[in-house]
Amino acid sequence: MSTIVKPFIEKKILEDLKTEISTEQQVIVHCCFKNNFAFGMLIRIWKTTYLLDTQSSHKSKLLFANNICFNPDWMEVPLVENYWFTLVFSGLPKDCTHFDLAEIIPESGGFYVPKIERNKTDVYNINI
Repeated sequence: MSTIVKPFIEKKILEDLKTEISTEQQVIVHCCFKNNFAFGMLIRIWKTTYLLDTQSSHKSKLLFANNICFNPDWMEVPLVENYWFTLVFSGLPKDCTHFDLAEIIPESGGFYVPKIERNKTDVYNINI
């Protein structure tokens, strides 16, 4: 009869692994932009778009964008349609309960959605 021996892992290595795992967490934000205004409405996203933890100075960086182009390019949004795009950000701190989505740009008109309540899945649907 063989005995199963549980492997021993140094405490420091386990702590480092936990840090690595939390570093790899991502936040997915599905954004709905409704064009009620005019023909030729243009949108884009800047790489300086962040999730800002409202309880700390933490900024989650934008890692990936789907179905929207990056500055300096523009894309047209059809009139009177819900246009969906997805943003993927680096992880938020575990103790974060609310965050803001902020496009920090050197001109007016950046996307800003305040006080998004954190959920357990870190997948969100928001209206911009």
